[in-house]
Amino acid sequence: MKMSLRARRMARNHKRLSSSAKLNLVSLMDIFTILVFFLMVNNGDVEVLSSDKNITLPESVSEQKPEATLTIKISNQDIIVQGRKIATIEQALTQKGNSLSDLGKELEYQLARAPAPTELEEQIGRSVIIMGDHEMPYKLLKRIMTTCAQTDYRDISLAVNSVPPAAEEEVQLAMRGG
Repeated sequence: MKMSLRARRMARNHKRLSSSAKLNLVSLMDIFTILVFFLMVNNGDVEVLSSDKNITLPESVSEQKPEATLTIKISNQDIIVQGRKIATIEQALTQKGNSLSDLGKELEYQLARAPAPTELEEQIGRSVIIMGDHEMPYKLLKRIMTTCAQTDYRDISLAVNSVPPAAEEEVQLAMRGG
């Protein structure tokens, strides 16, 4: 007996739909491989300094990012170099002279542990990042910078919170107290 066109179509669809579906994973794996490489390549672009809840950084519209180097943190109470407490703010402010002896000793220790300087470091000095609270006295900042310069850390960067250039006027108004 001859099957009608409708019966043949129904049989063909029934046969096709009764088989289990197959998933082609090749293209899906290609997409994930590309995604992994993209994330690996772009992961190193972000430079974040470890923040300290005791330090409120000043704001700036600077777009130049600091390199990862020796970090000096100045909170409301302490001066910390690479995680080691060096002195209190009170001790630093009452110390005689333009430099800080305890900080100088620590910087000399860090200098001894560092590899030999490159030609550029010999010309401009080694790099250091000063991460100070925005209410830190200028006298203290000047002493810290003088001590750094005396121990061959002359390439000094100040850590700041980056704000967009459009907010520059707001920052200037806030600084003036208006």
